[in-house]
Amino acid sequence: MPDSFKFELVSPERLLASMEVISVVIPGTEGEMTVMAHHAPVMTTVKPGLIRIATAEGNSEDFVVFGGFADILPEGCTLLAESAVRVADIDREDLENRIKNAREDVQDASDPAARSAAEEYLQHLLTLEKGVSVN
Repeated sequence: MPDSFKFELVSPERLLASMEVISVVIPGTEGEMTVMAHHAPVMTTVKPGLIRIATAEGNSEDFVVFGGFADILPEGCTLLAESAVRVADIDREDLENRIKNAREDVQDASDPAARSAAEEYLQHLLTLEKGVSVN
């Protein structure tokens, strides 16, 4: 059995996960990376995407994150997310309504700054939708 290590997923609101894991797949801005025990020290920025966790107990958990950064050390990994949600906790109907409303907000934006903010929010929601559809 592969060695385990400590993984923590933290958002500004709360600690979302703190567990012993075998591996964590992180959507780094330079590409997707798999972190395992004894990984070389790295700090990387994280883009919006899906985090896949393989726990030491043999289970898996998925989260969608909306950016942040990860501090990876040989004995553990801490991911500080701008925002994150457990895939299992997503209300799909609510998500579809939010995407519809966000698309309307992009169309109705009155200035470039408002349009940019609306497009960014829409992209976050589409990332979340992609994470949900994987499961």
